[in-house]
Amino acid sequence: MGRVFRVVGYVLAVSLALLVLLVGGAWLISEGVGGELHPRGPVTAEAIPAAAVADRREQSAGGKTGSQILFGDLHVHTTFSADAFVFSLPLFQGEGVHPPADACDFARFCGELDFFSLNDHAEFLTPRQWEESRKSIRECNAVAGNEEDPDLVAFLGWEWTQSSSQFNPKDAHYGHKNVILLGTEDDEVPARPIGAGTGGLFAVNLPGPVWAAVRAGMTLFDLPAIGPYLDFNRWVRELRDSPECPEGVPVRELPADCIEGAPTPDVLFDKLDDWGFESLVIPHGTAWGIHAPYGASLAAQLPPGLHDPRRQRLFEVYSGHGNSERYAEMVEYTIDEDGERVCAPPREGYLPCCWRAGEIVYEQCTVEGRGEEECRDRAALARKYMAAADGGKRYEVVPGASAADWLECGQLPDGFLPAYEYRPKMSAQFGLAIRAPDGRGGMTALRYGLIGSSDNHKARAGPGYKELGRKAFGDAYGPSKSWAGLLDPETPLTSDPVPPEELQPGVGTDRNASYYYTAGLVAVHADGRDRQNIWDALAARRTYGTSGDRILLWFDLLNGPGGTEAPMGAEVALGETPRFRVRALGAFEQKPGCPEHTRRRLAPERLARLCLNECYHPSDVRKRIEAIEVVRIRPQRTPDEPVAPLIEDPWRTFACPADVEGCTVEFEDPEFVEGAREALYYVRALQEPTPAVNGDPMRCERDAAGACLAARPCPAAGPEFDPSDDCLSPVRERAWSSPIWVLPGTRPGPEAAAHDPGAVVRRAASEGLPRVRVLQSEGGATRAGVRERS
Repeated sequence: MGRVFRVVGYVLAVSLALLVLLVGGAWLISEGVGGELHPRGPVTAEAIPAAAVADRREQSAGGKTGSQILFGDLHVHTTFSADAFVFSLPLFQGEGVHPPADACDFARFCGELDFFSLNDHAEFLTPRQWEESRKSIRECNAVAGNEEDPDLVAFLGWEWTQSSSQFNPKDAHYGHKNVILLGTEDDEVPARPIGAGTGGLFAVNLPGPVWAAVRAGMTLFDLPAIGPYLDFNRWVRELRDSPECPEGVPVRELPADCIEGAPTPDVLFDKLDDWGFESLVIPHGTAWGIHAPYGASLAAQLPPGLHDPRRQRLFEVYSGHGNSERYAEMVEYTIDEDGERVCAPPREGYLPCCWRAGEIVYEQCTVEGRGEEECRDRAALARKYMAAADGGKRYEVVPGASAADWLECGQLPDGFLPAYEYRPKMSAQFGLAIRAPDGRGGMTALRYGLIGSSDNHKARAGPGYKELGRKAFGDAYGPSKSWAGLLDPETPLTSDPVPPEELQPGVGTDRNASYYYTAGLVAVHADGRDRQNIWDALAARRTYGTSGDRILLWFDLLNGPGGTEAPMGAEVALGETPRFRVRALGAFEQKPGCPEHTRRRLAPERLARLCLNECYHPSDVRKRIEAIEVVRIRPQRTPDEPVAPLIEDPWRTFACPADVEGCTVEFEDPEFVEGAREALYYVRALQEPTPAVNGDPMRCERDAAGACLAARPCPAAGPEFDPSDDCLSPVRERAWSSPIWVLPGTRPGPEAAAHDPGAVVRRAASEGLPRVRVLQSEGGATRAGVRERS
């Protein structure tokens, strides 16, 4: 008997020891023991030849003298961003680490940009990473040459990433904003980036043991590729050891090693005011439904304090995450008298996803051989459940439905490279049209210039120069083969809809991946290539955005106050018919490969990994501008004035001649004086069709009316994923000018000063506001294009 007890005791002891080893090993893995904290990386020190920079300057001049057009990207993430780090792992077929130095090298050598900024998510940026970012930006500027004429200007910044849909559905949604800083030295920038708080992203807020188990399991599942996971777990430990900053403490009195949060825009603006450094705050990705809930509206940012007109001078209308320009009335559901959501039927080309859920269930029900009445009842139930559900998990209302089954539901009808699950009241046009009382007897307006950028999460600044590398130059992502079945297992399609309270989160990467593009660009009309001149142009809204191609665009009011021309971004008061001129030149066609000066300066392996052996490499042939479109918006006079009739898109359309280089258009608005109300005008320059990544996101078969009958999404994972397929379709790449605001009449006193460009310049000097410059007329400008006199 004693021998049995001894054997049992031995077995228990060994089992306990193995358990301790297993738990201890899992804990060590979850803590990232053996992993490394990623440094900023070394920037390439070789200078770009002065002749190459001079060529770039000449190419962007377009034959005009005076200010020059410079191209940049003010939205670049490295793997210092938490989501970028996750997507770099083997779990998501990631490329591995892309630190800040990669952003500098890509901007200088691959994309040959004139400026860029770092914008890693502040919510999970540790003090060490912020210090590394500051050093990397200074090193990038140091190798760029003469400060007055550098080959690149690197700006420091971060992203303030707020969302109500994922974590706090009842809270107000303000969206994502990039903070850009003028200075780069430690005494010119905040000691810490200011995020929106640390709630929820990537389950970092899970209970400690659960989150540790998730990290350990993730690592052990991919044991052959353990290195990147250990590095990730080591960073999570660093993040965990960085405390949140206490609330209510002045920014300069906070500990240096805490992570600072500002849950709402007014708190962010107050903190930036406390620091006192020059900064711009740029909303971006606003209409992107991945983070914006249904019904989200820019009107939520009009109450006093939530909009800072000194800083929010710009709006990112386009990025690799889609186009947020257009407003359209897209109704997903209505609210009945009992306060319940009721699925809306399709209208004006828009297909609500709740309605599509009913169609899928009905079609499957008939396949299953059920009766007509039962199938209609099941379809009605699916519509009800889908309308009641929120977020990505709502697609699980119809178990087994594929990305293709959902067709184009929830998407902007007939939109140019639209943001996924489009939110129209977060669009640029809606924001420009709305007004609200400012609490001081006036009206709050969102007067922003338009820009594009990339939102690339692999440190590739401005990669839209060539349409390739869907998962490298864009952000399409999906799990690896070994993870796909675990994260997004295939289930048979059934006609039994699932109630909202029983839904489980779904991944749905195939549909998301179809709505990622390469990148946009921000263009500025600047008086020089140096930091201050670029900053002045940004602050004055002398900007435009492009969908990636380096289209040249000018847009001016010809009869501004005192006979001067007023450029895009200007506000003027006018008592006569406004007259405008637009001039556009297409981007240069690209040659394959990379210029010789780049091949000499980047090692072959770095050229291949970072640039994919494809760089900005212009020929001397320009693409043709096919058309100029003018959008007119007459903003609300009262907050309850319907918005849709105020937005005229397009208000004017001009076909451009095929036999000239570029296109010049003049037009006027004879209705302005009689209308006696503010109007703003911006233009789009449309280029001839060329192939683009995900140019037709769902690659639909369409009926005669353009409705999607069958979809073929562009997957980033699963059995149908083809790494060599960039899912190219023809699009008309374009440029969007900043608006010109024209107010009726010339009024004396402070109100007139607010809208007279010369007065704005004088007031800016006294109040510290961004300057608005008035360009003098060139005289004798070419008018080879179309002219209209209405």
